[in-house]
Amino acid sequence: MLSCSKKKDVITEEPAPVVPTNPTTGGSPVERNPANSNYSPAFTGQTRIEGVITATRIRSTILTSSLTAPWGIAALSDGRFIVTEKAGRMRMVSGSGAVSEAITGIPPVNSNGQGGLLGICLDPNFNVNRMIYWSFSEPGTGGNRTSIAKGRLADNEQSIEAAIIIYRSSPAYAGVNHYGGRVVFDAAGNLFISTGERADNATRAQAQSTAASIGKVIRISTDGQAVVGNPFAGQAGALPELYSIGHRNPQGLAVHPVTGELWLSEHGPRGGDELNRIQAGANYGWPVITYGLEYSGQPVLTGSQQRDGMTQPVYYWDPVVSPSGMTFYNSDRIQEWRNNLFIGALSGMHIVRLVIENNLVIGEERLLAAESQRFRDITQGTDGALYAITDQGRLYKLDRE
Repeated sequence: MLSCSKKKDVITEEPAPVVPTNPTTGGSPVERNPANSNYSPAFTGQTRIEGVITATRIRSTILTSSLTAPWGIAALSDGRFIVTEKAGRMRMVSGSGAVSEAITGIPPVNSNGQGGLLGICLDPNFNVNRMIYWSFSEPGTGGNRTSIAKGRLADNEQSIEAAIIIYRSSPAYAGVNHYGGRVVFDAAGNLFISTGERADNATRAQAQSTAASIGKVIRISTDGQAVVGNPFAGQAGALPELYSIGHRNPQGLAVHPVTGELWLSEHGPRGGDELNRIQAGANYGWPVITYGLEYSGQPVLTGSQQRDGMTQPVYYWDPVVSPSGMTFYNSDRIQEWRNNLFIGALSGMHIVRLVIENNLVIGEERLLAAESQRFRDITQGTDGALYAITDQGRLYKLDRE
């Protein structure tokens, strides 16, 4: 049950940032550090777009600092949230920041490295069926997998009832990195899943293989079956659940509120973080093309950034910001943010705001950069405010004054 009396959940308010009365456009790019590579973008505006500044006065509030390595957040219609914690716990959090005890009934996770209890989403009919879906690193014979489970939140909210695993990525691998880990619903009631290519040279080439489901976007039904009409179905040797291929470590998924298209953010190596607009059957290139370098500073494979048959990112960052969970803003509460994309940045330690028009990024802003927090996920509440969780255990609320 909600623990409302804990002193560590007392709300503290941060000073409202000073912003001009009118938005600044055409400003210098927000990234001022030198790039790791001398690679050139494929088109103007693909990186280091002009900076913008929110004109609306925004207040940031720390609702709680008592979460432990939270990874995913989902908003309930009553103003509360369900939050996953990396170690394998789920918790309810009230709109004022009161944190519940851990919810029981969740399958075990391997929380070593980058693994754990990862992304979460609610069934579109959650208010009726109380079903929750989540991604996690599942331990097992032969190694770990990015897996998807579902279960019903009990009426008393203390447990997940009848949790079952509906999908397991393949192959299993004994590493502990690059799981991807987001899961979202499309308009038809199917699930999109992001899986990482598991980081190591032994596996990353399989991001290009249609016989493996690592380094991919997957589309399945709520029962875990490949959706009829998936783009690789019927191809010899291809897994029918595949929707797009050639991804590295995609930790962000969001559906555009107007077009219904899926957008994805993924970690590059040394440079080359990407924002992609996902198209059915497209190949996003990793590791054959990238705007990043190996961590050693050497080119990745042949050092190519473009190749026929491979899709360019809409936007990329060099140096990296380490983009994680993301959401499109679709409220009228802050008009200038409508349909903007907000992304939690880990190593960048800020929230990325991207202004997008005609599927191109036309402006970038950095929010809460002074907080020195690794922003892991962000969602919009039913009140039209944004709520963001950080690796350090905080839940922030961003709203107009």
